Amino acid sequence: MTDIARLLEARSFVELGARQRARALLDDGSFRELPGPFDRVMSPWLEQQGIVPQADDGVIIAKGRIDGRPVLVAAIEGGFQGGSLGEVGGAKIAAALELAIEDNQQGIPTCAVLLLETGGVRLQEANLGLAAIAEIQAAIVGLRSHQPVIGLIAGPVGCFGGMSIAAGLCSHLVVTQEARLGLNGPQVIEQEAGIEEYDSRDRPFIWSLTGGEQRMASGLVEAYVADDIEQIRGTVQGLLASPGSAQPRSGRHAWFLERLARLGSDCEHIDAADVRGLYQGDRT
Repeated sequence: MTDIARLLEARSFVELGARQRARALLDDGSFRELPGPFDRVMSPWLEQQGIVPQADDGVIIAKGRIDGRPVLVAAIEGGFQGGSLGEVGGAKIAAALELAIEDNQQGIPTCAVLLLETGGVRLQEANLGLAAIAEIQAAIVGLRSHQPVIGLIAGPVGCFGGMSIAAGLCSHLVVTQEARLGLNGPQVIEQEAGIEEYDSRDRPFIWSLTGGEQRMASGLVEAYVADDIEQIRGTVQGLLASPGSAQPRSGRHAWFLERLARLGSDCEHIDAADVRGLYQGDRT
């Protein structure tokens, strides 16, 4: 099959909403949303600030199966408030992960897939959102001792703020070319450091530093895939079927620190190629 034929047959994952993404990953007929949009579990704080809330607070929690394996999927809707997490949406993810831990303790080997399209904490809910993200991070660490926790960043929002730390705690990370991963988003860096330091409108520059391909080359993710539903689903299936025994990324701090030390104290003229060079060879 030619490259053009593959492109024509591909079905975009990036173009799907959060609920559609969760359905696309799970086995046919196994999708069950908890709680559903008609339960209207939404933020009590947004309306007070003149913002229209969303019935699911921008977070979809689903249970189902992938290749017959029990799976929890938590999908963040990037189209609602930039995928920001507040008290309710964050609590939904944390509680779902904690229930997955209970499943494993009761002999049900439930793993998790987190679909991360988020700018991090929702500024309108500030400390409440930060507390919820901390609970998510603790639950990820708790669950990954039982079963894999896979983070998937597809695009176009990316994964930033406190949720980028949560992504780093996952057993495995999967990204597409459209994905971005970083602690601070481009607009935040530009605001604090100035446009001369970081131009948030320079898309090639931004993706050369925080894009999916660069993060793969830098050893920060395990899989780099095309924006195709079947390829993404197949990659997730493979990671769940053969999770391997590699130490979690958050436990390999010495490995990363050693490579950062190679940069020295003068980082003014370092570019993306220099960063890639630090991670060539053994990544375990």
